[in-house]
Amino acid sequence: QVQLVESGGGLVQPGGSLRLSCAASGSIFSRSTMGWYRQAPGKQRELVATAALNGITDYADSVKGRFTISRHNANNTVSLQMNSLKPEDTAVYYCNAHRSWAVRTASDYWGRGTQVSVSS
Repeated sequence: QVQLVESGGGLVQPGGSLRLSCAASGSIFSRSTMGWYRQAPGKQRELVATAALNGITDYADSVKGRFTISRHNANNTVSLQMNSLKPEDTAVYYCNAHRSWAVRTASDYWGRGTQVSVSS
């Protein structure tokens, strides 16, 4: 079952902007830290940004000052506003929900990904 669905990817020029959105089920969203990861061909998946239930956000150094992650409780979504995009941002972006049950016990849910391409 697909429990996270990403949207908003596309092809943009360097310096452009995109806004990604991830729709989650309420039961997952309300209990999980939400995050965005990305993976370029031939490379490992890397963390882009996370947003915890308490409002704390975290960003990879490569996107700080350019990307903003936001939780939208009304419709159980998490967005990623991407500004000043660079060619090195090109990747498949995945939505992640991380639920901690106890110390050293957690569950992860993943979307199928959405392609972001930055090229002139």
